[in-house]
Amino acid sequence: MRANAAAFVVKLCHLPRAPGDALRLLSLALLLLCTGAFATERPLRFSVIESWGMPMMCYEQGRAAGGILYDLQMRLAQKVGRRAELMVMPRLRVQQMLVRGEIDVRCYVNPAWLQESHHQYIWSLPFMVQRDLIVARADEPALPERHNGERVGTVLGFRYPRLEPLFANGQLRRDDARTQELVLEKLEAKRYRYAVSNQMTLDWYNSRQPVPRKLKKLDEVASDLVACIVRDEPDVPTQQLLRAMVQMKQDGEFDAILARYR
Repeated sequence: MRANAAAFVVKLCHLPRAPGDALRLLSLALLLLCTGAFATERPLRFSVIESWGMPMMCYEQGRAAGGILYDLQMRLAQKVGRRAELMVMPRLRVQQMLVRGEIDVRCYVNPAWLQESHHQYIWSLPFMVQRDLIVARADEPALPERHNGERVGTVLGFRYPRLEPLFANGQLRRDDARTQELVLEKLEAKRYRYAVSNQMTLDWYNSRQPVPRKLKKLDEVASDLVACIVRDEPDVPTQQLLRAMVQMKQDGEFDAILARYR
Protein backbone atom coordinates (compact mmCIF):
# COMPACT_ATOMS: atom_id res chain seq x y z
CA MET A 1 0.00 0.00 0.00
CA ARG A 2 2.79 2.45 0.89
CA ALA A 3 4.67 1.84 -2.37
CA ASN A 4 1.54 2.19 -4.51
CA ALA A 5 0.49 5.38 -2.78
CA ALA A 6 3.99 6.85 -3.09
CA ALA A 7 4.04 6.05 -6.81
CA PHE A 8 0.63 7.71 -7.12
CA VAL A 9 2.05 10.91 -5.57
CA VAL A 10 4.94 10.91 -8.05
CA LYS A 11 2.56 10.51 -10.99
CA LEU A 12 0.48 13.43 -9.76
CA CYS A 13 3.49 15.72 -10.13
CA HIS A 14 3.59 15.01 -13.88
CA LEU A 15 -0.10 15.33 -14.69
CA PRO A 16 -1.33 18.72 -15.94
CA ARG A 17 -4.53 19.36 -13.98
CA ALA A 18 -6.44 22.26 -12.62
CA PRO A 19 -5.00 23.49 -9.29
CA GLY A 20 -8.08 22.38 -7.36
CA ASP A 21 -8.06 18.88 -8.84
CA ALA A 22 -4.37 18.43 -8.16
CA LEU A 23 -4.80 19.51 -4.55
CA ARG A 24 -7.67 17.08 -4.00
CA LEU A 25 -5.71 14.23 -5.55
CA LEU A 26 -2.65 15.06 -3.47
CA SER A 27 -4.79 14.96 -0.31
CA LEU A 28 -6.16 11.58 -1.36
CA ALA A 29 -2.65 10.24 -1.93
CA LEU A 30 -1.48 11.41 1.50
CA LEU A 31 -4.52 9.75 3.04
CA LEU A 32 -3.59 6.50 1.31
CA LEU A 33 -0.08 6.77 2.70
CA CYS A 34 -1.35 7.26 6.25
CA THR A 35 -3.89 4.45 5.92
CA GLY A 36 -1.18 2.08 4.73
CA ALA A 37 1.05 3.01 7.67
CA PHE A 38 -1.70 2.37 10.24
CA ALA A 39 -2.69 -0.88 8.59
CA THR A 40 0.78 -2.32 9.10
CA GLU A 41 0.76 -1.64 12.86
CA ARG A 42 -0.41 -4.71 14.73
CA PRO A 43 -2.48 -4.43 17.92
CA LEU A 44 -0.74 -4.14 21.27
CA ARG A 45 -0.92 -7.49 23.08
CA PHE A 46 -2.16 -7.12 26.68
CA SER A 47 -2.27 -10.16 28.94
CA VAL A 48 -5.50 -10.84 30.84
CA ILE A 49 -5.42 -13.51 33.54
CA GLU A 50 -8.57 -15.61 33.52
CA SER A 51 -8.67 -15.79 37.33
CA TRP A 52 -9.27 -12.05 37.66
CA GLY A 53 -12.78 -11.21 38.80
CA MET A 54 -14.79 -8.05 39.20
CA PRO A 55 -14.16 -5.26 39.71
CA MET A 56 -10.80 -5.94 38.03
CA MET A 57 -12.20 -7.73 34.96
CA CYS A 58 -15.41 -9.25 33.68
CA TYR A 59 -15.79 -11.63 30.76
CA GLU A 60 -18.38 -12.37 28.11
CA GLN A 61 -18.06 -15.69 26.28
CA GLY A 62 -14.44 -15.96 27.39
CA ARG A 63 -13.46 -12.48 26.22
CA ALA A 64 -12.50 -9.48 28.35
CA ALA A 65 -15.48 -7.12 28.39
CA GLY A 66 -15.18 -4.64 31.26
CA GLY A 67 -13.71 -3.78 34.62
CA ILE A 68 -10.88 -1.66 35.98
CA LEU A 69 -8.09 -3.34 34.03
CA TYR A 70 -10.15 -3.48 30.84
CA ASP A 71 -10.73 0.28 31.01
CA LEU A 72 -7.08 0.95 31.84
CA GLN A 73 -5.67 -1.16 29.01
CA MET A 74 -8.11 0.10 26.38
CA ARG A 75 -7.32 3.68 27.38
CA LEU A 76 -3.57 3.04 27.21
CA ALA A 77 -3.85 1.69 23.68
CA GLN A 78 -6.04 4.61 22.68
CA LYS A 79 -3.53 7.15 23.99
CA VAL A 80 -0.73 5.74 21.81
CA GLY A 81 -2.95 5.33 18.75
CA ARG A 82 -2.96 1.53 18.64
CA ARG A 83 -5.62 -1.14 18.90
CA ALA A 84 -5.63 -3.37 21.98
CA GLU A 85 -5.66 -7.16 21.84
CA LEU A 86 -6.67 -8.47 25.26
CA MET A 87 -5.46 -12.08 25.46
CA VAL A 88 -7.26 -14.09 28.17
CA MET A 89 -5.18 -16.98 29.52
CA PRO A 90 -4.13 -18.84 32.69
CA ARG A 91 -1.55 -17.17 34.92
CA LEU A 92 1.12 -19.84 34.28
CA ARG A 93 0.82 -19.36 30.52
CA VAL A 94 1.30 -15.61 30.98
CA GLN A 95 4.64 -16.31 32.65
CA GLN A 96 5.73 -18.49 29.75
CA MET A 97 4.70 -15.93 27.14
CA LEU A 98 6.50 -13.14 28.98
CA VAL A 99 9.73 -15.12 28.83
CA ARG A 100 9.25 -15.56 25.06
CA GLY A 101 8.40 -11.88 24.54
CA GLU A 102 4.92 -12.68 23.25
CA ILE A 103 3.18 -10.13 25.47
CA ASP A 104 3.64 -6.39 24.95
CA VAL A 105 2.04 -5.10 28.16
CA ARG A 106 1.16 -6.82 31.40
CA CYS A 107 -0.69 -4.74 33.97
CA TYR A 108 -1.58 -5.37 37.61
CA VAL A 109 1.72 -6.83 38.72
CA ASN A 110 4.31 -6.33 41.47
CA PRO A 111 7.99 -7.45 41.40
CA ALA A 112 7.42 -9.75 44.40
CA TRP A 113 4.80 -11.68 42.45
CA LEU A 114 7.13 -12.62 39.60
CA GLN A 115 9.11 -15.81 39.79
CA GLU A 116 11.44 -14.94 36.92
CA SER A 117 13.34 -11.82 35.86
CA HIS A 118 11.92 -10.22 32.74
CA HIS A 119 14.84 -8.09 31.63
CA GLN A 120 13.26 -7.20 28.29
CA TYR A 121 10.42 -5.33 30.05
CA ILE A 122 10.36 -1.87 31.68
CA TRP A 123 8.25 -1.07 34.74
CA SER A 124 5.69 1.74 34.64
CA LEU A 125 4.83 3.90 37.61
CA PRO A 126 2.36 2.25 40.04
CA PHE A 127 -1.29 3.00 39.43
CA MET A 128 -2.97 1.50 42.51
CA VAL A 129 -2.44 -0.44 45.74
CA GLN A 130 -3.61 -4.02 46.25
CA ARG A 131 -4.35 -5.05 49.81
CA ASP A 132 -4.59 -8.79 50.47
CA LEU A 133 -6.72 -9.75 53.44
CA ILE A 134 -7.56 -12.79 55.50
CA VAL A 135 -11.36 -12.92 55.41
CA ALA A 136 -14.02 -15.05 57.08
CA ARG A 137 -17.78 -15.37 57.41
CA ALA A 138 -19.51 -12.94 59.74
CA ASP A 139 -20.05 -15.58 62.45
CA GLU A 140 -16.42 -16.74 62.49
CA PRO A 141 -14.33 -15.72 65.54
CA ALA A 142 -10.94 -14.08 65.25
CA LEU A 143 -7.95 -15.88 63.80
CA PRO A 144 -6.59 -18.63 66.05
CA GLU A 145 -3.25 -18.03 67.73
CA ARG A 146 -1.91 -21.30 66.34
CA HIS A 147 -2.40 -22.79 62.90
CA ASN A 148 -2.70 -26.56 62.83
CA GLY A 149 -2.92 -27.36 59.16
CA GLU A 150 -5.88 -25.00 58.67
CA ARG A 151 -7.15 -24.91 55.08
CA VAL A 152 -7.20 -21.44 53.55
CA GLY A 153 -8.96 -20.44 50.34
CA THR A 154 -6.47 -19.17 47.75
CA VAL A 155 -6.38 -18.45 44.02
CA LEU A 156 -4.64 -20.98 41.80
CA GLY A 157 -1.23 -19.69 40.73
CA PHE A 158 -1.24 -16.67 43.06
CA ARG A 159 1.72 -16.15 45.37
CA TYR A 160 1.25 -14.84 48.91
CA PRO A 161 4.81 -14.05 50.12
CA ARG A 162 3.89 -13.49 53.77
CA LEU A 163 2.00 -16.79 53.94
CA GLU A 164 4.47 -18.90 51.97
CA PRO A 165 6.47 -20.00 55.08
CA LEU A 166 3.24 -21.19 56.74
CA PHE A 167 2.26 -23.12 53.63
CA ALA A 168 5.76 -24.60 53.40
CA ASN A 169 5.81 -25.95 57.00
CA GLY A 170 2.23 -27.19 56.93
CA GLN A 171 0.77 -24.76 59.47
CA LEU A 172 -1.59 -23.64 56.70
CA ARG A 173 -2.79 -25.55 53.65
CA ARG A 174 -3.80 -23.95 50.38
CA ASP A 175 -7.22 -24.74 48.96
CA ASP A 176 -7.00 -23.33 45.43
CA ALA A 177 -9.87 -22.11 43.28
CA ARG A 178 -9.65 -20.89 39.71
CA THR A 179 -10.85 -17.33 40.42
CA GLN A 180 -10.95 -14.93 43.34
CA GLU A 181 -14.74 -14.88 43.25
CA LEU A 182 -14.88 -18.69 43.51
CA VAL A 183 -12.63 -18.49 46.57
CA LEU A 184 -15.17 -16.25 48.29
CA GLU A 185 -18.12 -18.38 47.19
CA LYS A 186 -16.46 -21.48 48.67
CA LEU A 187 -15.85 -19.57 51.90
CA GLU A 188 -19.51 -18.58 52.09
CA ALA A 189 -20.45 -22.23 51.41
CA LYS A 190 -18.33 -23.27 54.44
CA ARG A 191 -15.79 -25.24 52.45
CA TYR A 192 -13.19 -23.66 54.75
CA ARG A 193 -13.15 -21.09 57.54
CA TYR A 194 -10.69 -18.58 56.11
CA ALA A 195 -9.65 -17.27 52.71
CA VAL A 196 -7.35 -14.69 51.17
CA SER A 197 -8.94 -11.93 49.10
CA ASN A 198 -7.90 -8.54 47.84
CA GLN A 199 -9.79 -5.60 49.30
CA MET A 200 -11.49 -4.47 46.08
CA THR A 201 -12.88 -7.91 45.21
CA LEU A 202 -14.11 -8.35 48.79
CA ASP A 203 -15.88 -4.97 48.68
CA TRP A 204 -17.42 -5.79 45.29
CA TYR A 205 -18.59 -9.20 46.52
CA ASN A 206 -20.04 -7.81 49.75
CA SER A 207 -21.91 -5.05 47.94
CA ARG A 208 -24.03 -7.76 46.31
CA GLN A 209 -24.73 -9.77 49.48
CA PRO A 210 -27.38 -9.33 52.19
CA VAL A 211 -25.99 -8.24 55.54
CA PRO A 212 -25.96 -11.72 57.16
CA ARG A 213 -23.87 -13.14 54.29
CA LYS A 214 -21.30 -10.35 54.06
CA LEU A 215 -17.73 -11.53 54.65
CA LYS A 216 -15.46 -9.75 57.09
CA LYS A 217 -11.81 -8.78 57.19
CA LEU A 218 -9.72 -10.38 59.93
CA ASP A 219 -6.18 -9.34 59.02
CA GLU A 220 -4.13 -7.71 56.28
CA VAL A 221 -1.38 -9.93 54.89
CA ALA A 222 0.03 -7.65 52.19
CA SER A 223 -0.18 -4.16 50.75
CA ASP A 224 1.51 -3.94 47.36
CA LEU A 225 1.86 -1.25 44.75
CA VAL A 226 0.84 -2.59 41.34
CA ALA A 227 2.05 -1.38 37.97
CA CYS A 228 2.46 -2.45 34.35
CA ILE A 229 5.48 -3.88 32.57
CA VAL A 230 6.05 -2.92 28.93
CA ARG A 231 8.16 -4.87 26.45
CA ASP A 232 11.16 -2.80 25.38
CA GLU A 233 11.48 -3.66 21.68
CA PRO A 234 11.31 -1.60 18.45
CA ASP A 235 7.85 -2.92 17.50
CA VAL A 236 6.34 -1.60 20.77
CA PRO A 237 5.84 2.13 21.53
CA THR A 238 7.45 1.56 24.92
CA GLN A 239 8.29 5.12 25.92
CA GLN A 240 4.96 6.41 24.63
CA LEU A 241 3.13 3.90 26.81
CA LEU A 242 5.20 4.78 29.86
CA ARG A 243 4.61 8.50 29.29
CA ALA A 244 0.91 7.82 28.81
CA MET A 245 0.82 6.17 32.24
CA VAL A 246 2.45 9.24 33.79
CA GLN A 247 -0.02 11.53 32.04
CA MET A 248 -2.98 9.43 33.17
CA LYS A 249 -1.72 9.63 36.74
CA GLN A 250 -1.28 13.40 36.54
CA ASP A 251 -4.70 13.91 34.93
CA GLY A 252 -6.49 11.82 37.54
CA GLU A 253 -7.58 9.18 35.02
CA PHE A 254 -6.54 6.28 37.26
CA ASP A 255 -8.63 7.60 40.13
CA ALA A 256 -11.58 8.14 37.79
CA ILE A 257 -11.41 4.53 36.55
CA LEU A 258 -11.23 3.17 40.10
CA ALA A 259 -14.12 5.38 41.19
CA ARG A 260 -16.39 3.89 38.53
CA TYR A 261 -16.19 0.49 40.23
CA ARG A 262 -16.57 1.46 43.86
